[in-house]
Amino acid sequence: MSPMNRKAPRRVAKVVAATALALSLSACISVFPESEPATLYRFGQADVGVPKGPKGAVFSVLKAPTTFTRASAGDRLLTSTRGEVAYIADARWVSPAFVLFEEAVASAFQTDQGRARLIGRGEIAKADLVLRLEVQTFEAQYVNGPKSAPEVVVRVRGVLNRNQDRTLVSDQVFEARVKADDNRVSAIVPAYDQAVAQVLGEVVTWVNATGPAIQN
Repeated sequence: MSPMNRKAPRRVAKVVAATALALSLSACISVFPESEPATLYRFGQADVGVPKGPKGAVFSVLKAPTTFTRASAGDRLLTSTRGEVAYIADARWVSPAFVLFEEAVASAFQTDQGRARLIGRGEIAKADLVLRLEVQTFEAQYVNGPKSAPEVVVRVRGVLNRNQDRTLVSDQVFEARVKADDNRVSAIVPAYDQAVAQVLGEVVTWVNATGPAIQN
């Protein structure tokens, strides 16, 4: 057999291998466009109702980063059923829940006409109080079984300290429970929205009312 003939089988083998690899890659790639994308949702859109607070001078509040329960801090919607937890399939928050929550807090204080005013971290020296929020529960609870409409529970602990000496001014827990109208994501998301609005309304009211304590 001539040298050229001896090399031919090797070239054929390489062509066959390359063709097989290309086919396998095309088979893998074709899977992804066929998968259904998750539907994106948001909360923090509902109006936050805050009753008119006590009169007095405006005071500044430095908002520390909110801590969030790890299981619900991301972009998936957490549920619990009799001790078992799971995420709602094919549904995501448009941003991680802790990001949307921080935006909702800022909006609640910005739209409120009370005495408390949030300031940026660059103005820490001007702050009268430091506000810390800890989201302890942020989930849809199926209290009556997995086929019933769930109840969204948002529980937040708030801590206020004097900025000057870090003395504790107030420590309080706020909780809202809002039952969804149906066991559908389109009904559960508005329940989240309402629960967040209720809790933040209580938080803003509490901060406005606690403000006079900084004068003591």
